[in-house]
Amino acid sequence: MFTGLIESIGSIKSITPRSNYLVIKVVPDHSFENLILGESIAVSGPCLTVVSFDGKSFTVEASQETISLTTLGDMRAGQRVNLERALKADSRLGGHFVSGHIDGMMKIKRVDKVGKSLQVAVALPEQYAAYVVDKGSVAVDGISLTVTKVDKDSFTVNLIPETQARTTWGDLRVGDEINVEFDLIGKYIIRFLEQHKEAPRLTIDSIRKKGF
Repeated sequence: MFTGLIESIGSIKSITPRSNYLVIKVVPDHSFENLILGESIAVSGPCLTVVSFDGKSFTVEASQETISLTTLGDMRAGQRVNLERALKADSRLGGHFVSGHIDGMMKIKRVDKVGKSLQVAVALPEQYAAYVVDKGSVAVDGISLTVTKVDKDSFTVNLIPETQARTTWGDLRVGDEINVEFDLIGKYIIRFLEQHKEAPRLTIDSIRKKGF
């Protein structure tokens, strides 16, 4: 589990195909302390498992499923990535609950500069429209952002200067694909409602009994 608050920017040192998966070596700008084998690190969104590390870098593996749903398959050596280690139980939750399980790749439609901030419109396929609400949360390339506007075929997020400086957003351009993960709680609620369409009546009490 992650928060969408980026800890460090890193760069990909190498990407090696192995059977039907990728072995990716990453060098963080700031070395991570106390790494352990098997721990999870979000690399520009996808949750990946550490399989080896040294004092300056760590190596993760990406399965075929992860490659097919994310931009990892198109990444190259030297490319910068957003990095976040898994949330500790005693940490503040400054962003929102992010699983690192990407829903899909979506394209940047427009980037507008408003003062020192950036307003970024992201293409929204119809099958994901129910997952996005105005002022709701979304993780884009691993970054927790607030949805500022929802249109029929896109949603807009705002990036303040601090977010731009601490992430790879300065590298992105209109037309680029990005990793998008929609709000986990919202997805559970939508799934619950879909499974109970035939229920005679849906009430607050009935939702609570189901654990929401």
